[in-house]
Amino acid sequence: MGAVAVRSPLERLIRIALLALAALLDCTPASAAPPSRIVAVGDLHGDYQAWQAIARAAGLVDAGGHWAGGRTTLVQIGDILDRQPDSLRIVRSLQQLQAEAPRAGGRVVVVLGNHEAMNLLGDFRYTTPGEYAAFVDGRSAARREQYYAQISKQLEAQAKAVNPQAQPTQVHDAWLAQHPLGWVEHKAAWSPAGELGRWAARNPAIVKIDGTLFMHGGLGAEYSKLTIEDINRRVAAAMAAGDTGQPTILEDPLGPLWYRGLVTRDPDADDVRTRLEPKAPRLTAEQELTAILSAYGAQRLVVGHTPDLKGIEILYGGRLARIDTGISRFYGGPLTWLEIVGGTMTPHPVARLTP
Repeated sequence: MGAVAVRSPLERLIRIALLALAALLDCTPASAAPPSRIVAVGDLHGDYQAWQAIARAAGLVDAGGHWAGGRTTLVQIGDILDRQPDSLRIVRSLQQLQAEAPRAGGRVVVVLGNHEAMNLLGDFRYTTPGEYAAFVDGRSAARREQYYAQISKQLEAQAKAVNPQAQPTQVHDAWLAQHPLGWVEHKAAWSPAGELGRWAARNPAIVKIDGTLFMHGGLGAEYSKLTIEDINRRVAAAMAAGDTGQPTILEDPLGPLWYRGLVTRDPDADDVRTRLEPKAPRLTAEQELTAILSAYGAQRLVVGHTPDLKGIEILYGGRLARIDTGISRFYGGPLTWLEIVGGTMTPHPVARLTP
């Protein structure tokens, strides 16, 4: 057996210090946690094929449509609905991914858009026949007749006020022609108490993730006096209340669902400001952006809502990204998604899937 080395107390202290230094030097970047990855997707407006093409290109879903994004955070920026027929399919896909992503350490955030709020409030100006048809089942005709029976007296009175010769059958047939099968189910699902209305009300109007703010439209500087939590609470309360006949944050041109002033001139917002403070000086878009980022301690803002068919635009030195590129076939813009890693924003184009 060899001799056992005997070290003095000083030698032992030096050895411990050297081992500690070696451990520190061994902490190379390769062993550090990688920066988080965020994928942001703009307004989809009922185009399920476009959504699937983007989700696959971004590595978010597998061939079966299930979550494959690992620890990625997906932020869909709102306006899933209207203009094309497959809104419900996109909603169901996002709901599925919201449930699946956390099992892999990922996250799916769906930001509330103005079209989700419009549908909840009963504003179906942009809803397509295909969106109603998605709700049709074997009892749809009976449900529509039951619904009509509840409002028939009111409708007949209104018709006779315009034309005293109007007959009940004429009123009935005219109403059916304007309300296709599936309309009743669609309206019920998107009501404040309906399944989709309640789901939409749970989605935030503004979210901040790793120094990046996400919202559908933008935000007037007037709102930056409120916290993100306060704004989200106001939006959720208005969604829960539905159409009360009174204006709320859901319709406010300065609010997060509608504001366009950070990316273009916004006449509706200008009118509101003129009524509220006619002599107040106006901030430039860049000044307003600076005020919003400062108020919320953020480095950058990502918005949709206002289509830009040229593609994703990164503005003001990387402090603002416009990601509504007219993805839906209704607009015919390019398919795109935005990747954010370590604070760097990278736009990605995507080829459309063939039908």
